[in-house]
Amino acid sequence: MISLAYPWALLLALLPLLLISRKQQSEPVDAPVIPVGHWLADMPGVSTQGKTNPWWRRLLILAAWLCLVVALARPQHVGEQVQMPITGRDLMLVVDISPSMEEQDMVLRGRSINRLQAVKRVLNDFIDQREGDRLGLILFGTEPYVQAPLTFDRETVRTLLLESGLGMAGRATAIGDAVGLAVKRLRDRPQEQRVAIMLTDGANTAGEISPDKAIDIAAAAGVRLYTIGIGAESVIQQGLLGTRRVNPSRDLDEELLNRMADQTGGRYFRARSLPELEMIYDSINQLEPIEQEGQFFRPVTELFVWPAGFAIMIWLLLTAFRFANSRSTPETEAYRG
Repeated sequence: MISLAYPWALLLALLPLLLISRKQQSEPVDAPVIPVGHWLADMPGVSTQGKTNPWWRRLLILAAWLCLVVALARPQHVGEQVQMPITGRDLMLVVDISPSMEEQDMVLRGRSINRLQAVKRVLNDFIDQREGDRLGLILFGTEPYVQAPLTFDRETVRTLLLESGLGMAGRATAIGDAVGLAVKRLRDRPQEQRVAIMLTDGANTAGEISPDKAIDIAAAAGVRLYTIGIGAESVIQQGLLGTRRVNPSRDLDEELLNRMADQTGGRYFRARSLPELEMIYDSINQLEPIEQEGQFFRPVTELFVWPAGFAIMIWLLLTAFRFANSRSTPETEAYRG
């Protein structure tokens, strides 16, 4: 529907009527007219007739005034009532990019891909599903660093994740430091929104903060940790003496990841394949709801630019007529004493 923000401004539309009424009540004063001879009639700015405004010009001036009054009243189009979702979570994605993530034990459509490629594929869909959430990205190896701070710009988070490369943060795995950095970024957020999802394929081999100390810090700050251990448990490798079955996840510290999740109120997941990794992030979506019931609002579109624009167009039209008239005929004035 259409409404006015300042309806009282419409009273200004009556101002021309008051001015006309006051002019009619005042007594006219006759002034002597100085006759002008025909030999001066053609001089610039001299005429034997007074200057009058035609009716159409007065009508346009009145229309311009009414348009300005309507614009001042600020017309608005108020839309249907819409419910605004309030996000329930701030999610910090903590991803291991150490060289061990290069292990090609994930399978996509019958083709082997490495662990980081699998993580990027699954997280790409996960980010799509977290519409309305604030997401952040921490990449870690020997040292952790914030690739993307908490933001509603999911496309930027996605791009920075896809551009990450193996070994960019060093060749070791600093799990404790990565958790500590995630807690630092989340501790100022509302307590129910502090969630970190950490994915790794190894054990803590570097860093200044021990994993146990990081667990205590996270628990004290009320940050829930969801930990994911990625990597197949059995693959067949080709050697000089033939094939053999090996465990590419022998370095994965599942006991640590379990402890981190249990002591912070989160949960530990084991991803041995790409489908399992997809199911894990689906489970996290269910454990951490995306939206809570929000407030209602009505979208408002400002319409004052239209009457204001019409008033400007009328003013330009009158100016053009006046300029054209002054170019075609001499200006006229009646000399009165």
